[in-house]
Amino acid sequence: MNHAHKHLKIAILFTNYGPYHLARVQAAHHACSSREWTLFGIELARLEKEYPWITQPDEFPCQIISVIDDRALECAKFSLLFSKLISIFNETSPDVLAIAGYARPSMLSAWLWCFWHRKPAILLSETTEHDEPRSWWKEKIKSWLVKRYHAALVGGQSQKHYLLKLGMPAEAIFLGYDVVGNHVFHPDRIKSLPSPLDKPFFLAINRFVSKKNLPFLISAYAAYRQAAGAKVWDLVLCGDGELRLQLEEQIVTEKLKDYIHLPGFLQQDQLLPYFAHASCFIHASVQEQWGLVVNEAMAAGLPILVSNRCGCYEDLIIEGVNGYGFDPGDSQQLTDLMVKMSSGQIGLQKMGQAALEHIQKYSPDYFAQQLTQAVKYSLSHH
Repeated sequence: MNHAHKHLKIAILFTNYGPYHLARVQAAHHACSSREWTLFGIELARLEKEYPWITQPDEFPCQIISVIDDRALECAKFSLLFSKLISIFNETSPDVLAIAGYARPSMLSAWLWCFWHRKPAILLSETTEHDEPRSWWKEKIKSWLVKRYHAALVGGQSQKHYLLKLGMPAEAIFLGYDVVGNHVFHPDRIKSLPSPLDKPFFLAINRFVSKKNLPFLISAYAAYRQAAGAKVWDLVLCGDGELRLQLEEQIVTEKLKDYIHLPGFLQQDQLLPYFAHASCFIHASVQEQWGLVVNEAMAAGLPILVSNRCGCYEDLIIEGVNGYGFDPGDSQQLTDLMVKMSSGQIGLQKMGQAALEHIQKYSPDYFAQQLTQAVKYSLSHH
């Protein structure tokens, strides 16, 4: 054990601590404690309108500091955020800072603080090359910036590939960022919950925004109902957002009102009965950095149909074993897969079991182990 690495203080900066972040930080806290390191969390705000999670970090094993705790993040002025954030760094003086992304000015401020104080910065990144159209000059700036982080923790292969392209050395990139608290969703824990529907159903969970490709999913489902014959499943779309009225109109137009269910935005515990009783999970995004909801569905032992544009596709889907990928522009392909899943010709039980087994590697403990490796690497290379 390098004595210089004892009694370290490590801070993890997220925009807002939701269920995913708490599960990761809890595991990282335990891993750090065993090395006599102190880990604490910082969030820009306790509330964010875009993701209205209700989480209680107060009863939590490690400290989580909210920069803004009296209003939603969207309502806070950057000047206030900046000055409060810098004073929190100065007061807590972390030895290593893990920073979620570089897109927000606040996250750049955190990197600047590290640069100024000569502290290692670890980039937490979910970005893949195909998230959005890339312009050469932005990529140049990004490349300059990325090379100035000492290490990175990313979701998987697509995310690693992008950082390599931006010039970060391979040995500085660690996997394991995109994990959820798998045990929360385990079939043994949730299958006794009462079923929200009395018939089999496909499940999708999304914010109702355009990149989630929901009109496409509804059209593919309409064609599926025509093609499936007697063995036909319903569709549950959990979530809410700006496209809700448009989607409701489409459902009525396509005469699907009795078969597509919209329970609204649900907190994690309210989603569990849906995970427990769905027959198959669908994620149809045209663009998705990772897609943590896919982790959750696999942790609940569900077979998966996932768009091959999702950042998690390469790491999580084993074609024909735990699910299938599809092109999110080809609705016939998705329709055919839905027919296949509900036909009785597929061992759904076996496929769900394979999903459950595969996702066990992607656990908060994996995140914790990879973060501690990234910390050690960043200290020895800064």
